[in-house]
Parts: sequence; C-alpha cells; structure tokens
Amino acid sequence: MSETVRERNTMDPVYMWDLKKFYESDEAWEEELKTVDAAIAEAAAMEGKLASAENVRTALEKDRDLQRLIANLSGYAMLRRSEDNRSAAGISMYSRVSSAAAGAAAAVSFLEPEILALDEDVLKEMISDESMKEWKFYLQDLQRQKAHMLSGREEMILASFAEAFAAPSRASEALMDADLIFEDALDSEGNPHQVTGLNFILLQNDPDRTLRENAFRSFYKGYRTHIHTLDATFAGMVAQAVSEARLRGYESSRQMALAADAIPEEVYDTLIGTIHEHMDIMHRYVRLRKRLLKLDELHYYDVYTPLIRTASKRYTYEEAQQMVLNAVKPLGEEYQNAVKKAFAERWIDVYPNLGKTGGAYSAGTYDSVPYILTNFSGTLDSVSTIAHEMGHSMHTWHTNRTQPFQYSDYSLFVAEVASTVNENLLIEQLLQEDSDPACRLALLNQYLEGFKGTVYRQTMFAEFEKEAHAMAERGESLDADTLCSLYEKLIRQYFGEDLVIDEEVRYEWARIPHFYMLFYVYVYATGYCSAVALSEKILKEGEEAAGRYREFLSMGSSAYPIDELIHAGVDLRTAQPLTAALRKFARVLDEAEKTADQLGL
Repeated sequence: MSETVRERNTMDPVYMWDLKKFYESDEAWEEELKTVDAAIAEAAAMEGKLASAENVRTALEKDRDLQRLIANLSGYAMLRRSEDNRSAAGISMYSRVSSAAAGAAAAVSFLEPEILALDEDVLKEMISDESMKEWKFYLQDLQRQKAHMLSGREEMILASFAEAFAAPSRASEALMDADLIFEDALDSEGNPHQVTGLNFILLQNDPDRTLRENAFRSFYKGYRTHIHTLDATFAGMVAQAVSEARLRGYESSRQMALAADAIPEEVYDTLIGTIHEHMDIMHRYVRLRKRLLKLDELHYYDVYTPLIRTASKRYTYEEAQQMVLNAVKPLGEEYQNAVKKAFAERWIDVYPNLGKTGGAYSAGTYDSVPYILTNFSGTLDSVSTIAHEMGHSMHTWHTNRTQPFQYSDYSLFVAEVASTVNENLLIEQLLQEDSDPACRLALLNQYLEGFKGTVYRQTMFAEFEKEAHAMAERGESLDADTLCSLYEKLIRQYFGEDLVIDEEVRYEWARIPHFYMLFYVYVYATGYCSAVALSEKILKEGEEAAGRYREFLSMGSSAYPIDELIHAGVDLRTAQPLTAALRKFARVLDEAEKTADQLGL
C-alpha cells in the first residue's frame, strides 16, 4: 500500500471493522449510556447489607452486571476514538463513559472492604458455601489481598480519583496520536515523505538509508520538542503509583502491581538478571546486522531495515490471512475455524488512516467479538502483527465461551503468551516452506528481530521502568534529562559497542505508551519465553500439547496466571523457560550466520 496516510472516509469499508456487531449505532450506545445511573444506584444500594452469603452474592452479581455494562460502553467508545483520535465524537464518547466508569467505581468501592470486614470465620464459611461456588476463587483471592485493602471510605475516595489518575496517560496519548506533527523526510533523491507515528516504523524499514535517517531525525525532533510535556505526564503517573503503593502498605509500586496476580518480584528480577547473563547473544546479533548491511557504522535508524533485499517482499492483506491460517493449523480445527470467522466477519480494522491510533491491539468485551486494530503495511512484520493480535483475540474468544464474566478478564501476565505462540508458529511454518537461502535468511532475521524486540527490548523497558519508579521512591527527580540519560545508558548496555548512539536515541522512552500501564512491559518477555516453549511442544507433541494449550486459553482469570502456565506446560517460577528460549535464540543466530556465510555476505 502507499506510504501516504489517507482520511478514513476515503477508504474501503471492507477493510474496516464492523462495529455493528457491538452496537448497532452510536445512537444505540447513547441509549445504553443512559442506563448507567440506574445500574450504579442498584449496586450502591447494597452498601451496609453484606452480613449474609445471600446478600454478598446479590451485591457481587449487581456489581458484575454494572461492570459488564461499563465494559461494553467503554470498549465501544475506545474503538470509535481509535478510528480517528481527532474526532470530537469519539473523544466525547470516551470522555463521558470514563466519567461514568469513575462514578461506578466509586459507588461500589465499599464492596470489597465490607466483605473483608466480616469476621474471619464468617468469611471462611461463606467461601465454602455451595451457593458461592461461582465466586469461590474470587473471594479467596480477595482474602489474600486483605492486608493491603483500605477502609470503605478510603477506597471510595481513591476510586473517585480514577479519572484524574488517568489524565497523564490520556494526555500523552492525545499528544502522540493526534497533536504531534513531524517534518517531511527527504529520501536519497530529494523526494519528501510524510512522517507520522503510524508510518514511522515502515519508513525505518525502507532500504533507502537517507530516508531512514531523515525520518529518524524528524521523528525524534518532534519528541524532543515536547520532551518536557511527556516527562511531566510520565512523572505524574509514577508519582500517583508510588503514592498509592504507600497508602496500601506495599514496599514499592512494583510490588503492588505484581501482587495483583500473585507474581513474586523474583520473577521480574530473574528476567533482568538472566538477560544480563546472556547479553553477549544480543551483541552478536547487532554485529551480524552491521555485517549484512555492509555498514562502517550501525546507527539506530538501521535496526529495523531488512538485512537483505528479498526481505523487502510485500504481501497483500488476503495473502496475510492465508499465511496466518496455515500457521495456526497445529492448534486444531476449532481454533482455525474461529480465525476464519474473524477474517470473514470483519473483526479487524486493517489499514492506517489519519488520526488513527498507532500500532496494534486486540480489544473486545464479554458481549462483543474480540476486535483487532492494526496498521497493515504489507511487510512480513505486519503479517506477523496480525498473527500476534489474532492470538490475543483467540485467547479472549476461548475464555469468553468458557468462563463466567467475573473470570473472563485474564491476567496481563499470560496475555502475551497466546499472541507470541502464533508469531512463533508463523515463522516456523514459513521456514518449513522455504528452502531458498536468501529467503530463509530473511525469515531467520524476522525470528531474531521478534526475539530481540520482545525479549531483550522489553526487558530493557522493564529495567527502565523499575529504575524510574525506584528513583521516585527514593525522592529523586524524574526530570527529562535524568530519564533520557537512564534510557541512553540502557541502550548502550543492551545493544553493545557496535551500535553508534545518536543523540535522538535518548528520547525514545517518551514514545512508549506501555510505560503508562504499570509494570506491564516485562510480561512481553516472560510471555515470549513461555511461548517459545509451548510452540515447540505443540509442534513436537501434536494434539496432546495443543489440547493443554487450548485449555490454558480457556482459563481466563479462574486461577493464578503462574498456575495456568504450569497447566499448559511452562513453570516460570524458575529461570529454565528463559534460558531455554535464549538458547533457541542462539541456535537461530547460529543458522543465520551460517546462511550468511553460504550466501557470501
């Protein structure tokens, strides 16, 4: 497709998601929004009445119904806003439902503190009551977190600030997706190219190094111009997290974030420590990239471009669909048919348009299909992105068909497993089909790039996040220069001496939206390593492993995420999955180096 990004109303609706499966129209959404106040009142009316199992169950059910309503309204509004972040209609819908969600959260904030205020013996008896069977795991998990729950009034006060606490994230999104304007970048022939947040990575893939460099400098010039604003939004989010952790009696904001899923902090630290022990493999890959690109100096604007010309092959969206279907065949006929359904029924918003949210995501509710937003560009990487987001959507699809609403929102800790299993299966499928050395080298590079980006890069992000929050907890300033210096230090450590560090690199942290999702990025790395193990089991063991994997996809949040992965066949309580994945990265790198030798590169 063209690099020129068009207005949405000029594009073919066939390649846009069909939101009529969610709400028939914006007017239908507006009508349902009017029901929120009554639902809030019903749930809030249970305050002070939670002395019996029957009343607790009734309160939980009313809260569940309210949360389901809010989820639908919020989900649709987010999708509509994502279509064009400049649209007043989408912005208004999202803003109004965010206010409603904050009101709902405040109204039911009494629920968990009131349950936990019950006598310990009464609570234990309630948990074992047959009528509470559907809520047993929820209540047990609630009891586990009792020491960090505040009083009912305190929880209500905190909940009432939910919309205000979201302001830093929303401000950074608005700046990055709608307001940031970049200068055109000239290619080697002097032709101008539009630079946007949506097409930046596509431009960084371009074989024209002059264009790559100019796009790189234009892009980060834009971020440098607004670095103090983005520093303020990030520092504000960190300050809020640190303050809440202290209020709840946690030692750190990281401990608070991980405790929600009962993840020991050692899992996080083991990830960083294990990656540090294997940093030499990453540095080998950087050297291979420099060698294959035949560069005297490797710069940051050289780290995305294909290593050889055949890697520049483009695919149509229709070809991408078939590639994904072929890749997921080992997961079983039911899984494959669900993917076909997603393509046929337009669950996917395919191409970029002006104002559209960048990147890609999967999002849906218990009552909608799991929609996918992507910005398909025809590269192998964008094909892989469809496979990745389809993994998320299939995780949601399996869970929603199996679990009740209260267990349908699976943990972020396992969320990236399903997506990355699909990516791994896609690359393995393509490697099986192609024996041409040049094409294989392109595919091996895709695998290495995926690993580099998902394991090493996300661990680097996790280390940045850990250090930034720790600095705030020590009372140190999170000013722009401090954060830029921290990020530059990590880039040097992770990429090694073969990468020339341009001044622009230090501003990259400011464009990472995941930093506004508290201690989230590390799960990409742990999830990828888990996915490597699971995909290899599926390919080697067949239906037995695929069956366990589909059961894992169906568990939602009905168990702790570490236990769900153990059920699937991976134990992240140890470093074993990490080291096994790193060994595979080294094996793939070995093959890439040998293939390059074979091609005389």
